[in-house]
Amino acid sequence: MKLSTFYKGYQVSAAATPLHNGLYAATLLIQKAADTCAQALQFKELDYFFEESQALAYATRWGRLWIDNEAC
Repeated sequence: MKLSTFYKGYQVSAAATPLHNGLYAATLLIQKAADTCAQALQFKELDYFFEESQALAYATRWGRLWIDNEAC
């Protein structure tokens, strides 16, 4: 399952990837929304969760925190 939102001029695309052990990996793609040529940043397997919704929420929150602290 995927969830895409916009935050402070960035597109934050979170995904919950099902794993063979029944857990979900939280993954994330961040890209400047106005610049379609800008390279996206990908963060794989940020953490693991029992519920798909937890993985999506975590990745989305992590992306917003990254933007607040690291983005120019």
